[in-house]
Parts: sequence; C-alpha cells; structure tokens
Amino acid sequence: MKNPLNREITVYISLTAAIASGLIAIIFISGNKEYYLLYPIVSILLVFLLTYLVTWLFLKRVPNVNTVDEKPTWKNLDKIFNEVNQDAVSLASNQVREIDRLKGMEQYRKEYLGNVSHELKTPIFNIQGYVLTLLDGGLEDAEINRKYLERAEKSINRLISIVEDLETISRHEAGELKLVKENFNIVQLVEEVFETQEIRAKKRNIQLVFYKKYKKPIIVCADKMKIFQVLTNLITNSIYYGKMEGKTRISFSEVKNKILVEVHDNGIGIGEADISRVFERFYRADKSRSREQGGTGLGLAIVKHIIEAHGETIHVKSKINKGSSFIFSLPK
Repeated sequence: MKNPLNREITVYISLTAAIASGLIAIIFISGNKEYYLLYPIVSILLVFLLTYLVTWLFLKRVPNVNTVDEKPTWKNLDKIFNEVNQDAVSLASNQVREIDRLKGMEQYRKEYLGNVSHELKTPIFNIQGYVLTLLDGGLEDAEINRKYLERAEKSINRLISIVEDLETISRHEAGELKLVKENFNIVQLVEEVFETQEIRAKKRNIQLVFYKKYKKPIIVCADKMKIFQVLTNLITNSIYYGKMEGKTRISFSEVKNKILVEVHDNGIGIGEADISRVFERFYRADKSRSREQGGTGLGLAIVKHIIEAHGETIHVKSKINKGSSFIFSLPK
C-alpha cells in the first residue's frame, strides 16, 4: 500500500514548482526590459518563498500521518525521505534476490533434465549396440553371443539401478519415507558393509578399516536398513574415488546425545567449487571417472535424504589430492 505522506509530498512539491514557474513567466512577459538582470534573482527568491510557504502549510495539514510520535518538521523531513528511499531499496533488493533464486532453480532444472537424459540414454544405446551386433551375425558365434549378452545384462542392471534410485529419492521428497527405528550396534553394521564391499575394494587394493579398535558396542537409534544403505553408498563412493592401494577408514565419536560417524578416504579429493553440490542428484565432480566406475550419480543424494529424514545432518570436508571425509550424526 502506498504511503499517503509520500503522495502528498509529491503533490505539494509539484504544485510549488508550477506556481513558481507561472509567476516567473508572467513577470518576464509583462516586465520592463531594463530590469531583465533582476529576473534571475527575483525567480530564486520567489521559488524559495513559495516552497517554504507550501511546505509549512503541508506540515500543518498532516500532523498525524507519520507513524511515529515525532511531529513532521523541517529537521525530520529528510528522515521521511530517507525512510521512503530505504523502503524502495529494500523492495528492489528483495526482487533481485527472488529473480536470482528463480534463475538458479531454472538452471538446476535444465542440468537435472540433461543429466537424467544422459544417464538413461547411455545404457539404452549400449544395449541397442549389443543387440544389433548379435543380429548382424553374432548369434552364430557362441563366444560373441555370450560376451554381448553379458554386456547387455550389465547395462540393463544399470538402468534398473538408476530407476530404483530415482524412485527412492522421489519417495523421500514426497514425505513417503517410513523409518523403522530400533537400537543397534553401528560398529557391527559397518563390519557387515565391509563384507559386502570386500571384493570391490580388493580390485583397487583398498583397505577397509576402523580408525581404532572399538571393544564396546556403539548403540544408535535409527532405521537399520536405511543406515546400511547410507554406509554402503559412502563406502562405495570412497572406493571409487580412493587412490589405488589406499584406505577407507571409519571412525566414531560422541557429542552430547549423538554419535558422529566419519567415512574418510585418501583419494583425489573434491574442489571447493564442487563441495556444495556433491549431494545434488547426478552431480559429479569428476564426470569421466564416475561413469567409468558405473555409479548412478544418485548415491550421495540418497544418503542426504535418509540422514535428514532422521532429523540429522551430514557434511563433507575435503582437499584436492588429500582425500575426503563424510561426517553424519545419529541419535543414541
């Protein structure tokens, strides 16, 4: 809603200028030419007197317009104009921020659609190529037949993984994720994840280890299967990006009523420009390396959704060529 005070100020100043201009024109037209040099002086005095008179009348008319207890005067008229100016600047700043936010959302939408398209097309085109090879005579050779069927199966499994991960994220974002919380020993759960990732780690000569030996159980209250998925995704990620013959290390610490879990690797690290985006769907800091390893690009996004569904947080610390640490909290 427009401030009535601002509207009246505009009207009175415009009226002053109009009256002054009209009187000056009359004096100029009807005056004696011998006194032309006096016209500028008379004009300035006339404008000043009229401005003073009209503003004085204006201030008498609007003693209650101001929202503060202070009565409008010559001294606080500047304050009134400053407040109006600040409101305008604030409104403009808010509009600029909103425009920037919408631009960011549009850019993210374009990137997301492009990434989805690319991730789905790659295995589909691979399958198409394998099938065409088989139709082009490969079926007659048992060795070629089996080799291309196995490759097609891998591409199909990759498609299934992408679709399942997208479905998981959609359920999380729709608030349909149901948590079945229970108390369990997270040290034992990590050991189970180590067993499932042992073959993958051996291919890159990476050791899966604890920071130290934990003799006592560390009990947390969470959805055990969902946390198993979180640990699997983080440890798999550390193997993909870890250095050959490196280590993936798990450590625990206690802060008040929470357990902090850290998954650390001594791999290639993440650049500062990429750290804030690592949890975005399909975002890859090293795109070529990720696709070589066969990841869907959704693992870290799922991790973030699961941890936040528990009301907890996750963050990452990383340095190029020094490695990365993903740290998340769980309630005791």
